[in-house]
Amino acid sequence: MNAAPADQIRLLDVQDLDVRLQQLAHKRKSLPEHAEIESLTRDLAQLRDLLVAAQTEESDCAREQTKAEQDVDQVRQRAVRDQKRLDSGAVSSPKDLENLQREIASLAKRQGDLEDVVLEVMERRESAQERVTELTERVGSVQGRIDDATARRDTAVEEIDGEVASVTKEREVVSGSVPAPLLSLYDKLRGQQGGIGAAKLYARTCQGCRQELAITELNEIRSAAPSTVVRCE
Repeated sequence: MNAAPADQIRLLDVQDLDVRLQQLAHKRKSLPEHAEIESLTRDLAQLRDLLVAAQTEESDCAREQTKAEQDVDQVRQRAVRDQKRLDSGAVSSPKDLENLQREIASLAKRQGDLEDVVLEVMERRESAQERVTELTERVGSVQGRIDDATARRDTAVEEIDGEVASVTKEREVVSGSVPAPLLSLYDKLRGQQGGIGAAKLYARTCQGCRQELAITELNEIRSAAPSTVVRCE
């Protein structure tokens, strides 16, 4: 293929712009905020699981406390009724009196045991509530860090996208002045060679493959017509 030297030079400008677009795409993909947000999101998910578990434990303790307090109240009411019967003198049989006194004593012991249960449940519930408070604060803190990292990422992405738009526009202008066959060959080679479709020959080194050319190859290039599109094999 032949192309005017000026067109070949403009093709190098297109290549520079494409390299810049590749760099911007890599920069956008590799923003440190991406990894930061991903890590914080994992932490947040774990904390939320722990928070749900703590909230469930607190809720279970609340129901258990209510049940235990109801049991205490039932025993207390029964003991009050028995005590009133005892104090009223309505029970005259010695055996019945003995049984009633024994029941009152048993109820007192039962009430004491149940009140101990209530206290134990209240302690567990208080511990669960403290855990809920702690985890709620940690969830809020991590969410705040995610929001901050997201804002920083969005700002960086917006800046990069703005530069991408500018470079893309410039590429359209420059590539529009390159003959279609030459640009088509460039695009084909760029797809095959990992993004490099045109490169300078500086001294004896191809700036595309970074390899030094042999003297015979250099002589062939020097002897070629200026319009010849030289290919690096």
